[in-house]
Formats: sequence, C-alpha cells, structure tokens
Amino acid sequence: MSVLSVLYEGKAKIIYKTDAPEILLADFKDDATAFNAEKRGTIKNKGIFNCSISSKLFQYLEQNGIPTHYLDNPNPNQMRVKAVKIIPLEVVVRNIAAGSLCKQTGLELGTVLKQPLVEFYYKNDQLGDPLLTRERLLLLELATQEQVEEIIHLALRINEFLKGFFRQCSITLVDFKLEFGLDSQGRLLLADEISPDTCRLWDTATLDPFDRILDKDRFRRDLGNVENAYQEVLQRVLKTIETNLTVN
Repeated sequence: MSVLSVLYEGKAKIIYKTDAPEILLADFKDDATAFNAEKRGTIKNKGIFNCSISSKLFQYLEQNGIPTHYLDNPNPNQMRVKAVKIIPLEVVVRNIAAGSLCKQTGLELGTVLKQPLVEFYYKNDQLGDPLLTRERLLLLELATQEQVEEIIHLALRINEFLKGFFRQCSITLVDFKLEFGLDSQGRLLLADEISPDTCRLWDTATLDPFDRILDKDRFRRDLGNVENAYQEVLQRVLKTIETNLTVN
C-alpha cells in the first residue's frame, strides 16, 4: 500500500489517502492544542503514545463487539483505518463532574454522576463547538434520529467497557470524547482516537487534585510532566493487556 496525498490535516493528526479507496492512513502528530487552539505547543512523542493507546483500546473494543475504523499500525505513530464519513459531532460521555460541566452547572469538581451523561457538541471551530440539544442536532440534520439512538447506545456500551478496562489500570475514567463515522455501506463505526488527548484520566493511587491528572489537562493547566503522564497511561494499558492475555 502506498500513500497518495493529504486528505485532511487536523490539530492532532494528518489523514492521508492511499491507493486503496476504502483505507486511509492516520499520522498522529506531537502538536498539542487547547481552548479551541488558542493555546498551542508540542508534547514530545505524543503521536506515538496516542496512536499506541488508541490502537490497543480500539482492538479491545472490537473484541467486545464495538465496530471501529481501526485496521493496523504500519508505524508507531501511524494507524491504517477504514475510510468513513465523519459525523460532525463530538460525543462526550461523563462519569464524574469536571471541566465545562462544572463551569456551566456549578457542580463541584469530582462529583460522581448518578448515571453517565451523554452530550453532543457540534464540530464547528467557527462556532466554538457548541453544546447541542438533540432537537438542534436533528434540526441541523447532522444525523438521523436512528443514528442518534445508535450513537447513544454505543457510547454507553463503550463507557462501560472503558471504565472497566481503566479500572484495571488503576485509572479513573472521568469523561471522554468520541467521534463516529459512516463507512461506504452506511455502517456506523467508532472513529478518531481514544487517548489522553480525548479522555480525562485520574490516577487512583493519589488523591492530590494535580498529581492524579494523567491527561491533556496537564497541558491545558501548565502542570508540567505532560509527556510522563501520557507515557504512564501507555505503560499501564500495555501491562493490563499483557496481564489479561496471561490470565486467559
């Protein structure tokens, strides 16, 4: 398979066409952005860390019946994926109050939600990725009613699988962002990535509100040790997978 040309370049990845129309190549970058790209920087080896973490988690979810776009990894920072038409929605699943949920509702940081909250944000940089009601989502025809129901169902299933997996890693899954796309047959697939860039991850071994952070909040809030945090997540993910394989 040869790479043809750049299809799209985003904040965290470059997507290349290949000579196979149904296959794309995602190249994960070390670039880091926050606050709708108002803050920019670089995290050494972030591309390798995020690609590796995402690949392992996609494979884990596939084994549990979640359809994803993942195929394989030609290089440590590259992922071959099935070509999909991305639905312009960021699907956020929240288990614990943090970030914008606290700012917008007054909930105290760390409040455990009685049940997972699924939210939709419009992927539109010019509008600032606004939070959408289901009615507005349908009004804008970003997805059909049936697709919305399927996305919610999949998001909640993914949440349960990931919560359990990260629990084995001694990590609390606070919240995370998902993206979905449609393949050439119209099937809904989990796409994009699952990594410290897209998840809030807290180390269960410490209660310190700063030391426990193992995700991009370290970059957002200038807490330092960002690369170490990403690497720690990868090491725990790999160790948990290895332990599970040994047990099974």
